[in-house]
Amino acid sequence: MTAPFPTDRDAALALLASDVPLTRKAGSFLGQTAVDPTPLTKAQAKWLVQLLDRAGLPPIAAGGVA
Repeated sequence: MTAPFPTDRDAALALLASDVPLTRKAGSFLGQTAVDPTPLTKAQAKWLVQLLDRAGLPPIAAGGVA
C-alpha cells in the first residue's frame, strides 16, 4: 500500500496530476485546495476523500491540513 498523503494540498495535487477524469467542478475544487491554505470544511474534506477513493489513491494522513 502506498503511504498516505501528508496534507490536503498534496492529495489535491496528486489528483490533478493523475489520469483520472475530473469534472470542471472537481478540478476547480482541487485547484483551490492546492493553493488556498484555508482549512477544508467537513463537507469539502469528505469530497476530497471520495475523489481519492474513486481514483484509487491513498488517503490523507490523520490530521492532514492544507
